[in-house]
This record gives sequence, C-alpha cells and structure tokens, in this order.
Amino acid sequence: MEFQVRDARITDVDRITTLLEMSGSVDGVPDTMADGAADLLRQMIYLPHAALLVADSNRRVVGFAVLALHPSIRRGGMVGTIDMLVVEPGPAEQAVSEALLSEAVRSARKKGCVVVEAAAPEGTMDQDRWEEQGFNSAGPRVECDLGRVRAAPR
Repeated sequence: MEFQVRDARITDVDRITTLLEMSGSVDGVPDTMADGAADLLRQMIYLPHAALLVADSNRRVVGFAVLALHPSIRRGGMVGTIDMLVVEPGPAEQAVSEALLSEAVRSARKKGCVVVEAAAPEGTMDQDRWEEQGFNSAGPRVECDLGRVRAAPR
C-alpha cells in the first residue's frame, strides 16, 4: 500500500472520525469520544500548539496521530506529547504506524521540543518500534530526548 503522511486538513475530519469509530476505544479514550471528536478535531487543526497528522492512501485516511505541545520548566523547554496514534488494521499497519511516529518526532523537533513523550506501548513488538524511533521507558511513559537522538533522514 502506498501512503503519504501529511498535516491533517479540515476536509479530513470526517475520515478521521470514521477511523476513530472503527478502532473503538483507543489508548484509554472512551468509546463515547467519537460524539464530540469531529468538533474537537476541527478546532485542533488550527491550533499552533498541536499537530494533527494523517496517513493518506488514495484519498483515504489510514492512520492518524496527534502531537500536542506544552512548555515545561522541569524539562527546560517545550515538550511534545503524542496524544493519539491510530492506524487502520491491515498489511501496512506497521509501516503506517512507523511513518506517523517518525513524522510526529520530526514535527516536534521543528517546533523546538526538547523531548517527546507518549503513553508506554503495551506489546513487545510495539515497544521495539518505539525504541527504533529513539524512545526509552520512563515509568508509565516512553520518551525521546531530542537532544540525544539524531534526526531521521528525510
């Protein structure tokens, strides 16, 4: 499957909500989230402290990630949080997931983040995928110290 990772557009919101509904509960997000998801996504697309990314295959959203940014005195700068990463199940699931994760880290680096964090992945295979991107276990979370990890070639 060929796909492209890009910033989400307002025209993607319906396709993103469909993907969220198909996935059911995502990383602790209640199933009822879909009720207000479209409105929230429309607002978030325009926020400077959030990056909504989609993996697009033939004008169909097959993956979605949210990177939220916030300042942190403790961390000494901006922190990026991968708030959500949802991928349509299928043969390209791993490739789409890795591409979205890589683009989220690249986006955080461009926005001046000193670290990127996310909820710790559950499966061993998922942990390996995140570790390949530079993430390490940090209690209940994994994080990627952007000062120590080289930028991925583009």
